[in-house]
Parts: sequence; structure tokens; C-alpha cells
Amino acid sequence: MDLDVFVSAHRAEWDRLDALLRRQRRLDGAEVDELVTLYQRTATHLSLIQSSAPDPQLTGRLSQLVARARSAVTGNRRASWRDITRFLTHGFPAAVYRSRHWWVPTALLSTLVAVLLGWWIGTHPEVQASIAAPDALREMTRPGGQYETYYSSHPAASFAAQVWTNNAQAAAMCLVLGIFLGLPVLWILLLNMLNLGVGVGLMTSAGRLDVFLGLILPHGLLELTAVFVAAGTGLRLGWTVIDPGPRTRRSALAEEGRAALGMAIGLALVLFISGAIEGFVTPSGLPTWARIGIGVLAELVFLAYVYVLGGRAVRAGETGDVEEHERSAAVPVAA
Repeated sequence: MDLDVFVSAHRAEWDRLDALLRRQRRLDGAEVDELVTLYQRTATHLSLIQSSAPDPQLTGRLSQLVARARSAVTGNRRASWRDITRFLTHGFPAAVYRSRHWWVPTALLSTLVAVLLGWWIGTHPEVQASIAAPDALREMTRPGGQYETYYSSHPAASFAAQVWTNNAQAAAMCLVLGIFLGLPVLWILLLNMLNLGVGVGLMTSAGRLDVFLGLILPHGLLELTAVFVAAGTGLRLGWTVIDPGPRTRRSALAEEGRAALGMAIGLALVLFISGAIEGFVTPSGLPTWARIGIGVLAELVFLAYVYVLGGRAVRAGETGDVEEHERSAAVPVAA
């Protein structure tokens, strides 16, 4: 493309669009139609320049012009309760459901890794000795030791808030760092499973695995599921970089990235619930069966939410992406 010729051919259209935008509140019907047409043409021009002859100054000018025109054409809107309801009943569960082929295997394999680590640590005293000194191990695993008092070491509300913040950060890192081919996600998963495996192994060696499970299961089922969903989604995003499928890599990453952003918000709500269980239920005086029952119930409700509401939304065409009018305009890449 000869950029100078292209600019000379279309500069009048860009100037006319700019003039219409400056007085958009006083346009008649014919001028509004003209504005829409010029917006679509200028968006196409911008795409052509970006793909064929990128010029930073010209690209910047046209990007601002297209953004202003898009705002004028689509209008500004504020989030409403309808948007929140739609997100909670359609967008978020659909996004989780669509990524189930990634997070379910992630959950199964990660759990298997944690179990194998726990077995290895619990059956090998030399491995336990490499973790901590014998006195420190006894302090961690004895009745009333660190593993038991951890959940009641702070006021319930502040502990729940701290747990929620830490887990939400871990989930967000899985979602955001997934774009780096998923490698950071695997590292985050390994660290989480290592921590779980150490607890399982040390408490097993002390003959107190039942106590450990009674402490970890009430909140851990929902908490780990949220982490697995985030990790699976991050891995899916990383795979999109490698294989975008029939979509262009740019559009595929945009779609999956927007869905991952929504997933981060939804998972923050899920982790808020698991944090509340960890802060108020896990250290409570309820019988072990009751505490585990609450955790199992929360997990089943979440899975039903995903597979019933999410499955129904996906079959209706929901993808977990934002609504079409809120996406960046899709324009042709060739004239």
C-alpha cells in the first residue's frame, strides 16, 4: 500500500467524520446516516493501515476518531442490575461450563499429584526430616498444634477477608498469566498441590489424617474448585496463543480474554463464599460431619449452578463473552 496515496484518497472522509462528530447533537437524519457510514469506512481504513502500512501518528489519529465515532453511534450506557443478573445467571456459568474440558482434567490431575505427594511424604521419614526438625513437625501435627489452631488464630471476619484476598489473587494470576503459554499456571498449581500434599503427608504420618480432612474439606472443596477453574481457563488461554482454531489469533485472544476477565469477577464471588466458610465454619464448634456437610453442599450447589444454568446458557448461544454491542468493532482486513 502506498500510504501517501491512501491518505490523499481518504483524508476528506476523515475530516468530514471529525466535523460531524464535533456537532453530533445538531445532526439531522441524513447526517446521522452519513456519520454511521463514515465510521464504518474509517474503521476499515484503520484496520488496513494497521495490517499493511502501520504509521504510529496516523494510526493514533484514526484510532481516536474511530473511538469517538463508535461512542457516538453506540451511545454510552451504565451497568444496571439487569447486567449483573445476566452475568450471574448466564455469562459467568456459561464461561465456566465452556471451559469444563480444561478445568475438570486439571482438577483430577492436580488432586492426584497432591495425593501422591502426600503418600510419598507420609511414608518416607527422611522426606519429613527434610521439611522440618522433629520437634517442629510434632508442634505442627499434635492435638492443638499449628494445623488445628491455624483456622482460629485470628478473628473470623479478618481471617476470612485475608483468605479471600489471597485466593482471589492466586485465581487472578492463573487467569492473567495463562497467556504466557500456561507455564506460570502450572507453577502456581504445583505450589498449591505441594502445600496440600505436605499437610496430608505430615498428618498421615502422625495418624491424624481424619482431623486434617475435617479441617480442610469444609472450605477446601469450593476453594480448590475455584482455583482449578481459574487454572483451566488460564491454560485454555495459553493454548489459544498456540492454536486459535478457525478464528484469527487476535480475535480468539480477545474473545477468550474478555471471558477470562468475567471469570475473574465471578470466581472472586465464589472465593468470597469459600473464605466465609473457612473463617466461620471451619474453626467452629460444629461436629466434623456438619462442617464437611456444609462444604459438600456448597460444592454441589456450585456444580449444579455451572452444569444446569451454564449448560442451558451455552445451548442458548451464550459464550461468556460480553454482549456484542460492547465489543470492539469487527472490521474487514481487506478492501
